[in-house]
Amino acid sequence: MAKPNLRSLDKMKFTKVIPTRNQKISEAPAKVLPPLSSYKANEIAAALHPSCQYLKVARVIDEMPDVKSFILVPDADSGTQSLAYFSAGNYLSIKLTIGSSVITRPYSISSSPKESLAGEYMITIKRTEGGLASNFILDSWQVGTKVTASAPLGDFTYEPLRDAKQIIGLAGGSGITPFRSLAKAIADGDEDAYLTLLYGSCTKAEAIFQEELEALANSCDRFRLVNVLSEQPADACEQGFITAELIGKYAPKSGEYSIFMCGPQAMYEFVDKEIATLGLRNKFVRRELFGEYRHPEKDKAYPGCKDSSFKLTVRICGEAKVISCSVDDTLLVAMEKNGIAAPARCRSGVCGWCHSQLVSGDVYVPKSVDGRRMADLQFGYIHPCCTFPLSDITIDVPLFQA
Repeated sequence: MAKPNLRSLDKMKFTKVIPTRNQKISEAPAKVLPPLSSYKANEIAAALHPSCQYLKVARVIDEMPDVKSFILVPDADSGTQSLAYFSAGNYLSIKLTIGSSVITRPYSISSSPKESLAGEYMITIKRTEGGLASNFILDSWQVGTKVTASAPLGDFTYEPLRDAKQIIGLAGGSGITPFRSLAKAIADGDEDAYLTLLYGSCTKAEAIFQEELEALANSCDRFRLVNVLSEQPADACEQGFITAELIGKYAPKSGEYSIFMCGPQAMYEFVDKEIATLGLRNKFVRRELFGEYRHPEKDKAYPGCKDSSFKLTVRICGEAKVISCSVDDTLLVAMEKNGIAAPARCRSGVCGWCHSQLVSGDVYVPKSVDGRRMADLQFGYIHPCCTFPLSDITIDVPLFQA
């Protein structure tokens, strides 16, 4: 390889360009440039990745007791004319004001990508014991309710360069929602994949979208539905829990396959151990985020605390506010309970939207949900959504919000 000519790297040669550049600028016609937003690339970027979307509830569907689907459409009066397109498996981060608290919650989009082109999203919500946001939505949202949401987010999506074409889906309870979207996308021809869905529920009567998914499986040879019932047996259904043996029964006998899993945390803890025995490469095991981590005392690594709460000093927007934080709450939850509109999206320690600097104090971050980069660990950054106090804490919270 020839050595570079050091004379050609003489930085002073660039100064000779300045007179020529100034002359060209002075000779150019004086005209106003179009706004940056008018360029086609920027128009597409703004349509696909808006900072937020203003929506309203168009219809409410009672799926079953304590489960409702909400059809969301653009709220043109508030400034949103069309919906951002999405990939099956994406979620919306919904912003809610409950009393004095401003919170966000992620909800998977249960409709198909094709339906967003017609101006509709659908999210499906199940009532949970003690569920602040889900119960608030189920009790208060009605036709006409205005909703502020993020652009579609998340990476629980099919990617041909990474995932196998044959997908074994594992769903539990309301974790069926992203799989409904994926199954419909496959049937619509928007995803070139095959999906075998093992759907775990206590009884067949508790399986959400049961009739619709059965009809879809009958009409689309790329989608297969297998109900797995833990309590009440039923014809043509598997009995028990989703195990490695059951996955192997429905997985392709030759060739690679991916596992996509979405459900409650208890399901992940059980099925993760089963999947570990299958010998799959890590990239072929995909887990949807399951929301904020709770009950750190269950972790063997959790050191415990003598005190029940600590002082949390939050520095945000140039101001500092001191609040109380229970040892059972994440720092994010503590901020929300005290009326601080902290940035958050996935609430699972992965997306980094709540990325904040730990100025002082000791914290506990469960290893299973610690999505920080090495640089975060080195320079003292945390994700408040999955961080618990072990002492008095001071954090710097970023200004940006969605």
